Amino acid sequence: MANMQIQPLSDRILLRGVEAENVTKSGIIIPSGSNKERPNVYEVVAVGPGKEDKDGKKITIELAPGDKVLSGQYSGDEVELDGQKYKIVAYEYILAKLS
Repeated sequence: MANMQIQPLSDRILLRGVEAENVTKSGIIIPSGSNKERPNVYEVVAVGPGKEDKDGKKITIELAPGDKVLSGQYSGDEVELDGQKYKIVAYEYILAKLS
């Protein structure tokens, strides 16, 4: 089962965690356990095709692989494939897109 790929369904988004910087721009070192309750930064790996709303209109997912996003720490489901940890969340649980 090596080299399997995950393709999200519906309005789901596959995310990979991005390591937070441990030093601020001013040079202050942030302890590794200090921001456990804050939203996490993720990289979009794959995006599902979207889903229809109650009126049958297609909801467009405005994300693409490579985008950086914020998602709540406790939203979605964590999965592991080939030793890499991922998170699958519904589009509504993406808090913001980073630029």
